[in-house]
Amino acid sequence: MNLFGPSCVAGYENLAVWADLLDRINVFPVADGDTGTNLRISLAPLRDCNEDMAGAITRLARCASGNSGNIAAAFFREFLQANETVDLAKQAEIGRERAWRAIAEPCAGTMLGVFDALSLALKTADSEELNFLSIRQQMQEAVLATIHQLPDLERAGVVDSGALGMFIFFDAFFQQLIGKQQRGCPVTDLFAGRLQVSSAFIGQTTDDYCVEAVLLAKGGQPDVVEQIASLGDSAVVVPDSSRLKVHIHTPDPERLRDDLSFLGEVIDWSDEAMGPMIAEEGRGDFSEKAICVMSDAAGSIPKEMARLYGITLLDSYILAGERARPESLFTPEELYPLMKNGVRVTTAQASTHERHLHYQAACGQFNRVIYLCVGSAFTGNHSTALAWKEKNDPDDRLLVLDTGAASGRLAVIALLTARCAKQGAGAEEVISLARSLVEYAEEYIFIHELKYLVAGGRVSRTKAFFGDLLHMKPVISPGSEGVRKVGVVKNRREQLAFALDRLADRAGNGSALFVLLQYSDNREWLQETVAAQMRSRLPEAEIQLVPLSLTSGVHMGPGTWAIAFAEKEAEC
Repeated sequence: MNLFGPSCVAGYENLAVWADLLDRINVFPVADGDTGTNLRISLAPLRDCNEDMAGAITRLARCASGNSGNIAAAFFREFLQANETVDLAKQAEIGRERAWRAIAEPCAGTMLGVFDALSLALKTADSEELNFLSIRQQMQEAVLATIHQLPDLERAGVVDSGALGMFIFFDAFFQQLIGKQQRGCPVTDLFAGRLQVSSAFIGQTTDDYCVEAVLLAKGGQPDVVEQIASLGDSAVVVPDSSRLKVHIHTPDPERLRDDLSFLGEVIDWSDEAMGPMIAEEGRGDFSEKAICVMSDAAGSIPKEMARLYGITLLDSYILAGERARPESLFTPEELYPLMKNGVRVTTAQASTHERHLHYQAACGQFNRVIYLCVGSAFTGNHSTALAWKEKNDPDDRLLVLDTGAASGRLAVIALLTARCAKQGAGAEEVISLARSLVEYAEEYIFIHELKYLVAGGRVSRTKAFFGDLLHMKPVISPGSEGVRKVGVVKNRREQLAFALDRLADRAGNGSALFVLLQYSDNREWLQETVAAQMRSRLPEAEIQLVPLSLTSGVHMGPGTWAIAFAEKEAEC
């Protein structure tokens, strides 16, 4: 095991816990609300540092995403070359230089300032006995200084999101390294008054696209980095062996790709419209609610919807080939082609320590928290949370509720509960609604092929063989006792008829339904055919199209789809 492996894992887990906060305060260089998300994606290889430090370092450049993620990758690829504690100062200085050089137009007031402060602190520290509190204070001062170094931050009234992310990472990294873990002051106290974007702040709009590319550069072009930087804005270029990992903003992705092709072979490419800046509802201050809703990402709640409703999601991880990523940051477009191509894909729980950090952070930010967790028939999250609460929650801030649910049923419970809380209902009213939804929310999942359930040990190979041989497709419903089979159909037409009949039965008493229609790799069919027929038959229903929980998708496979629903009258 590498000396710094456990510290890297601790740092990443701490960062993951506060990623939503980092997204909410992200206003520089553009207010696109994704710094925490990009850091979680980019630094995910650090979770593997215990087993394979060299491999993790190699994967950093390939996983790097966004401005913040690429800069951080440039630093950590050097910093983690240290073999002993005495090497940290030297490697921090090399990493700091690489991070500054990776950016076309570097400036103070960003995570670069934290790298500067860390490098200086390690230079002057006793390498035999690192003074954690001194290092922490110098990094904290660097983060606090950012608000006065960049006009956008000063107008928004917040510290730089990337700088805070690095502070959070290294806070846990060094506590683990020196073996003196201290609870200390939470982030919300250390940076009080600097973690809520001012309602008067208006971020600049943009029609640009965010481009991530890998370039196999042609030889004999020593100024290739400068040439790339001239092609767009916010350029970050990270060398990776003979390749260059490029992050850049451009109004014209096609022209940019053509321009890059003159500098080398473009071997990987993605572009995404940066879209609207942080919307008011997306950056809201949910700390004033009577109770905060927390749930597991194993529910079918997209990250954007969770942000809108003010739901804190606790992730498990999707492991696909060499990639490991929090499940809420994977997409159906990435997952299902891998499964179809035979790539081994599995799921893994977050560590107990990471889950404990989530509970602690939530209770530190809110007076009351209701944790709507995946049913105990599926995971041990309920017992883990109760064990933490018994030792760490003397003020009874955390209510842990075993929903007996997963995927869409869990999402319906969490979304309607959070909607009630957001509307200003009292804590007891919100809790009462949640308990009621646990009793009455339903879900039906339509399986396309049994082989994925077999691979995960959910059904026997014999049953799968005869099911596929006869072209039978089971309909299952997750509940408090686990998954039960509630029907068998032959094709999509019969699946749809089954779903419409169940919805009609529930709406037969005149109730309007809240329905989550969940897709895997079949969004177009669900949107154009299934949703259309549902709206025709149930005009009073509120129907939302969302991705099926990717945890469920890994076990159930491509072609799966589902409905989950409850009466809208159950809302506050």
